[in-house]
Amino acid sequence: MLPLLRAREEKDLIGPVGASHLENADHPIRAERADRAERGQLDFVQVNDLIFHRCAEDRQLCKGVAGQPLPALAPEIGANQGMQPARRLAGAWLLAAAAPWAMAAGGGPDWVPVGGFAIARTETTVGQFKRFVEATQTVTRAERNGGGEVYEAGWTQKTGWTWRTPFGKPATDGEPAVHVTYDEAQAFCRWAGGRLPTDAEWVSAAYTEQRASPPAGFVRGKRYRYPTGELPDGAQCLNDCGPAAKGRAVHAGARLWRGDGHALVTTTPAGVNGVHDMGGNAWEWVDEPAGLGGNALRRTRGGSWWYGQEQMQADHLQSKPGHTTVVYIGFRCVRSLP
Repeated sequence: MLPLLRAREEKDLIGPVGASHLENADHPIRAERADRAERGQLDFVQVNDLIFHRCAEDRQLCKGVAGQPLPALAPEIGANQGMQPARRLAGAWLLAAAAPWAMAAGGGPDWVPVGGFAIARTETTVGQFKRFVEATQTVTRAERNGGGEVYEAGWTQKTGWTWRTPFGKPATDGEPAVHVTYDEAQAFCRWAGGRLPTDAEWVSAAYTEQRASPPAGFVRGKRYRYPTGELPDGAQCLNDCGPAAKGRAVHAGARLWRGDGHALVTTTPAGVNGVHDMGGNAWEWVDEPAGLGGNALRRTRGGSWWYGQEQMQADHLQSKPGHTTVVYIGFRCVRSLP
């Protein structure tokens, strides 16, 4: 049986979920958007051993429905599928809402509909990739080779740098999974119920706003210069994406020849279509040329923390051999919609 939880104060639900924010309770959480909860418009997500929920439309906290403890959820809402729509559970107790990076890190992809497909809201995280590895017993190429690479006036292998330890020390679950080959990225996406995006899908999601009612700063149907909008501000890139990038950077104390390191997913502002880090943070593998595998040249999109704003633009094309395992290449998944 899952524990019953409530927030000590509604304001506490804004931050990362942890022992300081949650406590056992004998009555449900009360918060905004009660009308949606009462109409059954609830989504659920599994984060480790807890089930959390969000409202289907805008990820705001919904009011709980008093009743019995939440029963075990159906497999289609389980850990391997991440956040999925769920039927209303009569008399269910509402559990606390996780911080966005915690949901992304601990569950499967958080799918965002864009036209005829859905794309992951964030780059695949260390926490997500860990579950794939545990389920499939995958040992990555970087692990087999003793470490991935970084460019330091030439390609340099870094002993012990892998998806688990991108800068030589254990990563947190919310960091992007890097040091992963194209085929390893595709294998994760297939396992998670999707695939790597085509180049056209990635470009569409990154630059053309397609939400019915986008928030201020974005206009439906408009194509933007950067995945962040008209300006690169807010991305995790080198030097010209704003001063916050340096403060967000994670590099586990490693001495870097260039750049400051990647950021935890969702700690940068959401961009076009409400998606994070399609510009900067980590390059992302895409299925271009379509259908190839092995060590064939594969396109990467979006730039990274190692580069500035130029590489974030749609007309910048870059490819790497599919077996490349480098500290600033990651990926995200898509899945086709009916």
